[in-house]
Amino acid sequence: MKQFEPFLRWWRATSVSNREIVEAVVRPEHVGPSEGLQDALKNWPGTHYWVRDAGHDRIVLIRTIGEPAPERWGVHLFLFALTFVTVMMAGAVLAGRPVSFDVFKAGFSSEQFLAMITWVKDLMPGLVFALAFMSMLLVHELGHYFAARRYVIDASPPYFLPAPPMLIIGTLGAFIRIRSPIADRRQLMDVGASGPWAGFVVALACLIVGITNSTVIQLGEPAQVVQLGSVQIPIGDSLLLVWVRHFLKPEGLIALDPLAVAGWFGVFVTALNLLPMGQLDGGHVLYSLIKDKQKYVGWIMWYALLFLGFRFTGWWIWAGLTLLLGRGGLSHPSVLDRYRPLPRSRIPVGWATVFLFIITFTPIPFHLPL
Repeated sequence: MKQFEPFLRWWRATSVSNREIVEAVVRPEHVGPSEGLQDALKNWPGTHYWVRDAGHDRIVLIRTIGEPAPERWGVHLFLFALTFVTVMMAGAVLAGRPVSFDVFKAGFSSEQFLAMITWVKDLMPGLVFALAFMSMLLVHELGHYFAARRYVIDASPPYFLPAPPMLIIGTLGAFIRIRSPIADRRQLMDVGASGPWAGFVVALACLIVGITNSTVIQLGEPAQVVQLGSVQIPIGDSLLLVWVRHFLKPEGLIALDPLAVAGWFGVFVTALNLLPMGQLDGGHVLYSLIKDKQKYVGWIMWYALLFLGFRFTGWWIWAGLTLLLGRGGLSHPSVLDRYRPLPRSRIPVGWATVFLFIITFTPIPFHLPL
């Protein structure tokens, strides 16, 4: 810190995990910053940002201390590849080409080799769905990852979770591990909002292109179905889907193209992540905006899910999971400096993200046949 002493009135340094966080009040003559302070910041081995409030110009300096733990890239790549296969299998099922893992049996023979080739060919109808949906998940998690790295937060690369293709999309999603505390609400806002917005851009593009290519199978009331083999499953509307369909397919029942199905699920997953509860992305964003009042909104949303569960029982499962992950509560844990103000530039971002949740939330996702 010696290089900064001529420019600062006072400072406070905190070491947390593998990071050093320095908050300092800058002398008035060096606000701007001055040429000397600019040179010192260029040589700082980390990142920094300004905090302007209560007549003081403060700067937050962050750097890594110690050696970072090595990443297990083999695990990440294996989970990504396996999840891509299960999502591709789910896409093939949606295209009417059911596949299974039976081909992976012990031993080796020419017949099994030919069966493997046939199995790969059967997967190909699911390729578009897998490329689209996996891109959404990857971009979503990379949004979180790069925002975390911007603030020198120790974050893992994405972990992908494969699932049986019978679960329609063949995955339980993806996540990154945040391994060091978040310093303030600015960091929390940027990390929490970046993932949903990044994934949403990809999902919206897939939805628009997919609905454009979808087929109207019956004139009448606007709606959409997913063709699962010989079964048509009606899927629900979000405000966004209503708007997109109004401009692209204003009349009739449409069978969604695989790209549109991937886009629909991408939008749906965006809304799930933006539920304002606990440590979901929506909880991050709302805590950044209104601090402790977030817990009241979280409980209101939780009871709303219980009510919606009478129409779609999956909401009861999701409500139970969020409560379990929150160890019986829905409050967001405090950041290190909860009193450091959220910059004015982040407030529109936060409320825009709340609006994104409103337009992507689907109250009744599926109308399953009895």
